[in-house]
Amino acid sequence: MLVVIGVVSVNRLCMRFVSELLDHQQEYRVKVEKLSCGATVIDTGLEAAGGYLAGLKLTEICLGGLANCWLTYIPYGDVEMPTIVVATDHPALSLLGCQLAGWMVKVGDFFAPCSGPARALARKPKKVFEKIGYKDECDEAVIVMETSKKPTDEVAQKVASDCGVEPKNLYMILTTTASMAGSVQVSGRVVETGLYRLEYLGMDPNKVSFASGSAPIMPPHPDVGVSTAREEDALLYGGVASYIIDEEEAKLEEYSSKAPATAWPDYGKTSYEALKAVNFDWSKLDPSFFTIGKLVLVSQKTGKAFAGGRINPDMLKRSIGL
Repeated sequence: MLVVIGVVSVNRLCMRFVSELLDHQQEYRVKVEKLSCGATVIDTGLEAAGGYLAGLKLTEICLGGLANCWLTYIPYGDVEMPTIVVATDHPALSLLGCQLAGWMVKVGDFFAPCSGPARALARKPKKVFEKIGYKDECDEAVIVMETSKKPTDEVAQKVASDCGVEPKNLYMILTTTASMAGSVQVSGRVVETGLYRLEYLGMDPNKVSFASGSAPIMPPHPDVGVSTAREEDALLYGGVASYIIDEEEAKLEEYSSKAPATAWPDYGKTSYEALKAVNFDWSKLDPSFFTIGKLVLVSQKTGKAFAGGRINPDMLKRSIGL
């Protein structure tokens, strides 16, 4: 596949969000530090308070600056919950090329699943970028790290090297699921999670022209395991997304039945129950766990829509103890 270079630089696009956080640290309740190698660390929830607004910026950065995100309030059964809405006109690049937590950075005892536009410089994982046909070129790199530990100079130098930039031009944004900003950005993965499942089932992500969706934002819990499981429930039982796809109706009908969370063999369990059953080894979960509650697939060829799955308010309430 032809690799498109320089049409749009997702790292360059995201620098405007980075600058917003740097220039308004108190408003976003973030903490900024410089490592001795020159790399910039922006903490949104480890030591900093963060919050909804920092979470929105996190989500936009994860999406490579190619999506709009906003907050609203939606009733789920008899419970109203804050909800994030995401819309993108560049689904393959923004969702799989940027937002997917596809880069596992490990240096010494530091480990973090990483998202954001820096992946398009390092091309991590390579097979994703070969499939979507994209490579970024930029002298600045922006990476989002889900971690409970601050990165060291060694970590920054490794990431900068993989991205082909100087450490002084690297911006590492830290998030944890046990924070408000972290909860926002996990729910903000709703459209990406649905597309990831569709791609797993065999759909070419380049055939998706437009995508949008929403998911409730769960209250964070001080226990990272509980908080992470709640946030997965937000996607499994509250996440909904719509995709406009240049695909035949028969394939869309098939995907609409196989892609939603209702196809998960353990549907009806909370994520915490499912994870506990496998001793929190995510690799032992059935692949159908990694999806969202409801998908609407629309044929760009004919305009016909196919819907599968459902929102499950009762499971959302169970997840947060209501």
